[in-house]
Order: sequence, then C-alpha cells, then structure tokens
Amino acid sequence: MPKIIKLEPINQETVVQTNANILSALLENELDVLSECNGRGMCSTCHVFIKSGMESLSPINRREQRTLEVITTTQTNSRLACQARVMGEGVVVELPAGTYVSAIDDIESLIGRRAEQAILHPLNGKVLVEVGKLITRSMITQLEDTRTQVGQYLSQTTDA
Repeated sequence: MPKIIKLEPINQETVVQTNANILSALLENELDVLSECNGRGMCSTCHVFIKSGMESLSPINRREQRTLEVITTTQTNSRLACQARVMGEGVVVELPAGTYVSAIDDIESLIGRRAEQAILHPLNGKVLVEVGKLITRSMITQLEDTRTQVGQYLSQTTDA
C-alpha cells in the first residue's frame, strides 16, 4: 500500500510505495539529489534529515551507519535516502542545503563568481566552498581534484 511522505523545505507531498526508498521519491519529483554511488549507501549525495517519522522507516543498516559516521553534517536525524525504506506514514524529509561538486557540469564557469550555495564533498558532505565566497582558479583545481578522487574511490569499490 502506498505511503505519503512530505518533502521540506519545498512543502510538497509525494507518494511512495511501501518498502521503497526515499531516494526513489526524491528522484521521481525531479529534485536536485544525486546518487553518486548508485544507491549503495557509500556516498553522502542523498543525505537527508528526517524531521519526523523516523519510526516509519527501515532501521539503519551497517553500511549506512558507517557512511553516516564520516559525513561531517550528520545529525541524530540523518539518513541516506537510498537506504531508508518507507514502512509507515508520517515521514517528513528535509533536504540539506548545498550542491555537491559532482553535480556541477562546468566547474570552470564558476571562476570569479561567488558561491550561491555551499559546494559539498560527495563522500563526506564537508563544505568545500562556503556560500558567498569568491571562487578562484586554485579552488577550481581543488574541486576538480576532489571530483577525480571521488570517481576513483567509487570505481574501486565497484570492482571490489
């Protein structure tokens, strides 16, 4: 039987099938959420906060717990949308603010501009560039290096 979850801060409700993960609902609503690790619970790009209804979700598994431990913005109500399965009603999901570096198509175009949103690391959620900070060429190099390292890490975990 389908369940209704609420998405904040956009104040939108969406239907999700029982036992489906929150990520599927976010993607169906075309929200700016990534699945860098393809839903394996190994990155932070689908990290969300559960404002209410934590008891209506599947328990946190070992892999999700390990990933949450390295995300710098983790709170007691944090979950990975790819791992949290909706089992009951009353789930309210809050999307964290920021853009993951892997979501930026043209990093070079950011040079000389101020960051409109925090730019986040895809594996640990760490803020790489703060909101309002001027983006320099050296920052771009660091962002590109981060993107390359993340790609290498995720490809190694796929092969293992």
